[in-house]
Amino acid sequence: MKTHIPNFITCLNLFSGCVGVTYAFAGELDIAAYCVLASGIFDFFDGLAARVLRVKSPIGKELDSLADVVSFGFLPGAVLYSMLGTAWPGNAYLAYLGFVVTVFSALRLAKFNIDDRQSTDFVGLNTPMNAFYVISLPFVAGAYGAIVYHPVFLVSSIVVTSLLLVSNVRLFSLKFTSLSWHENAWKFTFLLVSALLVVWLGFAAAPLVLALYFLCSFIHFRQAG
Repeated sequence: MKTHIPNFITCLNLFSGCVGVTYAFAGELDIAAYCVLASGIFDFFDGLAARVLRVKSPIGKELDSLADVVSFGFLPGAVLYSMLGTAWPGNAYLAYLGFVVTVFSALRLAKFNIDDRQSTDFVGLNTPMNAFYVISLPFVAGAYGAIVYHPVFLVSSIVVTSLLLVSNVRLFSLKFTSLSWHENAWKFTFLLVSALLVVWLGFAAAPLVLALYFLCSFIHFRQAG
């Protein structure tokens, strides 16, 4: 029975992503955001369960990628589709640009599966972090709506994040091999400051968390040589 537990959790990730897509197309982006958050939690615990139970399998790896492409690729694409439709209602075709993120997320996941360099860290922006950035935009719009919902801003976000997904930028993962402060100082710093930002700003903290992720990763790898 225990061999099926990680895959069951992965299926919950996929199910949550599918539910989120329906809400995104309905324009209920706040609920879609919570679905991404739920998928992120399931995505963390399926890998943790596989390691703790020692039941890693090839099918589990493939299922994880298939779930991620929905929850962290298709769902953020649907959010951007909805936002672009609101930003420029007179141009029905512009909204489809949101799914460029979906395409590049799939490319990023395929690249991850065959890239030996990413066994401990990431090369390119990982899809969950990108999805969290995308679903934060409606919340950021609560304070800066005129800017966030401008088509130029949204299309620029699509272009930049899509390129980051398949870039060669090195970013640390949060899989700890030890709890040593010396080895993980910038990871711990990132987690602590991110937690404070989320408590303060909620989902709207995601752009700041993303910027902090790049900064801490840069310093981490620079110090590591």
